Amino acid sequence: MFSFFKKKFGSAPAPAEAPVVAVNVAVDVVAEPVVVPPPAEAPRKSWLDKLRQGLRKTGSSIAQVFTGTQIDDALYEELEAALLMADAGVKATEFLLEDLKRRVKEAKAADPAAVRGLLIEALTDLLRPLEKPLAVGQHSPTVMMVVGVNGAGKTTSIGKLTRHLADANAKVLLAAADTFRAAAREQLSVWADRAQVEIVSQEGGDPSAVTFDAVVAGRARGCDVVLADTAGRLPTQLHLMEELKKIKRTITKAQADAPHEILLVVDGNTGQNALSQVKSFDDALGLTGLIVTKLDGTAKGGVLAAIARERAIPVYFIGVGEKLEDLQTFDAAEFAQALLA
Repeated sequence: MFSFFKKKFGSAPAPAEAPVVAVNVAVDVVAEPVVVPPPAEAPRKSWLDKLRQGLRKTGSSIAQVFTGTQIDDALYEELEAALLMADAGVKATEFLLEDLKRRVKEAKAADPAAVRGLLIEALTDLLRPLEKPLAVGQHSPTVMMVVGVNGAGKTTSIGKLTRHLADANAKVLLAAADTFRAAAREQLSVWADRAQVEIVSQEGGDPSAVTFDAVVAGRARGCDVVLADTAGRLPTQLHLMEELKKIKRTITKAQADAPHEILLVVDGNTGQNALSQVKSFDDALGLTGLIVTKLDGTAKGGVLAAIARERAIPVYFIGVGEKLEDLQTFDAAEFAQALLA
């Protein structure tokens, strides 16, 4: 489960500034200190075990590099090949190798096992810019537009996020703007029922109109969050990408400072293709965050290093399964440990 540092929604008179919910990290805009017990150790440990298991295919190929007895050019060449096979990409691989060699020299390491520990540190530092909490409460409502290609797990991720927000006492309104796929509306309706939140839906309607109505309704009903699910499409489908731009403009018409978050859901198992999607959607819409799904059983977990090096957009959540608790906040050190330990 997420650990929300929060002021309880709907409690007492509204303070001068809107209440803020942040995932795992306290947010500076909170008017007064918020004391929240740390997350339960057992659930987080269970999550880390799942993450390690999910990244085993990626990590095992890299770990084999450190089974030798010498630190030499052959080790670095094998490591380069393993990182490229893990879809870390050329730029991130070159950066990691240069950084690693510097760390090995400074530490005067003589054991390949020690080099692995230094690589964990180097990868953690590379991934650190991707760490950022998803904050809710600075705007009323906070409007989130969620995009992604078909099959990436977009609607499911929205459902899980909705449930966690609702569990944190946030009032959420869903916009079923994927109007061309009946299954998407039905799927989102199921999540709305589970989380006991309202949904704005229209069969075969214009996606921009549905989103506009949802934002207007969210403001009128005093919602904390409006989450808009958009139709899945490939970034190469230019006419459909233009439709996403139209939805974004429509949201701004409904609420001048919105959308506040534009989230891309990407399938981590697609490797370098995921990086291409990040670049394309970011160029078209200006992404504010990522949700990386399907990292369970992947051999391409190194793609987060490529994203960090080439387009460092915050990764709000990563997923390693279908259950509610399988979508968790991203932590650079945890990810590097799970990948390489």
